[in-house]
Amino acid sequence: MLGASATFAEGDDVIGSPQRAEERNIPYRDVVGAALALILVVVAFVVPRLGNETITPIVNRTAESVRDFADAAPLFGFRDVHFGWGTPVAVAVAAAVVMWGPGLAQTLAWRRLTVGVWLVSALWSMALALVDGWQRGFAGRLTSTDEYLHEVPRVTDIPATLRGFAGRILDLQADSWTTHVSGHPPGALLTFVWLDRIGLDGGAWASALCVAVGSSAGAAVIVAIRALGDEAMARRAAPFLVLAPAAIWVAVSADALFAGVVAWGIALLALSATRAVPVPALVAVAAGVLLGFGVYLSYGLTLMAIPAVAVLVIARTARPLVGALVGALAVAAVFTLYGFWWFDGYQLVQERYYQGIASDRPFAYWGWANFASLVCAVGLAVPAALPRAFAWSRVRALSPVPLLVLSALLAVVIADLSALSKAETERIWLPFAVWLLAAPALLPRGSHRFWLAVQAAGALAVNHLLFTNW
Repeated sequence: MLGASATFAEGDDVIGSPQRAEERNIPYRDVVGAALALILVVVAFVVPRLGNETITPIVNRTAESVRDFADAAPLFGFRDVHFGWGTPVAVAVAAAVVMWGPGLAQTLAWRRLTVGVWLVSALWSMALALVDGWQRGFAGRLTSTDEYLHEVPRVTDIPATLRGFAGRILDLQADSWTTHVSGHPPGALLTFVWLDRIGLDGGAWASALCVAVGSSAGAAVIVAIRALGDEAMARRAAPFLVLAPAAIWVAVSADALFAGVVAWGIALLALSATRAVPVPALVAVAAGVLLGFGVYLSYGLTLMAIPAVAVLVIARTARPLVGALVGALAVAAVFTLYGFWWFDGYQLVQERYYQGIASDRPFAYWGWANFASLVCAVGLAVPAALPRAFAWSRVRALSPVPLLVLSALLAVVIADLSALSKAETERIWLPFAVWLLAAPALLPRGSHRFWLAVQAAGALAVNHLLFTNW
């Protein structure tokens, strides 16, 4: 089934006209790429159970620390075989996308496809979350003492909070910020404060915001690809962006919110660069505002500059650069004028990072196991397709999908080498993962249903065998 001779019966396949023989096969090189990634994941899961003190996910091991931080390594969570009332819904959504997704992606009107990607992505995310139950899987996800909502009641004066934000980043103080708040710039906390201020308080509304914005990232990706001149590839990528294993962490983590914000920033930049909108200069400023705000949601999102540059290279223009810089600097100016200097926060957060569990997470394991976590989030279809993104003919032609995928890959490599992303990269790297999920568009169309089934199976397995935190 998995060999080079495995075929799909096209029959009444609505994808399009009869395809060449190689389009109906699953090429050997694609299987090899997926197999190597699967081996990496298996090794990353097996090594922590060997008791090796040199290559281990956590040093200074105690039974409690292993249970809390390494029970499901390389993923963050713990082993828990379970089912829920989201299970049949998730299976039904997966089956529907596998069967009809590729065909509908080719035939739907563009606006319907874009909205459909968003809505079905949200449905898939919610179905996976509800496997864990309403409270444990959704409404209570952002309400723990480590999360943003824990600090929301303490923010009574936003300007004062911004002025004193950096002073509360370091741990071991009476008023230290909780884990997630201290690890991010204040834009993340303020987003949930603003949500609370308009009357949408509590865990359910915060989770709903993350799912709504995070599940829109797939739509932003296809908008960007189409704007850059390759609607055919955008349509081919759509089902993979919908049926992404990353949906496990879209519902629910704040990183999903971050991913959606910066994905639309890149999409708007692409629309401006190709002048696919009536007022491209204004859209460039809007792109800069979203990307600039992204930097105040997560320090690591400075790396979104790499996909942004890729967009300008693909479009062969620097026209939107001035507008985007104006928008981004306007966001920076507001935070700075209110008293938060981003570079102070970045320096302090590195010190705070090693005050916590990061000091017990050795790079000897996480330096490579991070990529196993990423594979769990993007699925095996991405490494199957990744070698195709490196094809020099595609790179030289500045094809949108290969360059965007490679730019996201470069961003995660840099993030990994920084040693500031040890563990939890299945959610931390969501803003980059959504662009990697476009890679399977490069696979032969006749194999898409097979790879979609692989994606769905991987997501369902992870979600039912493990309980993932954050």
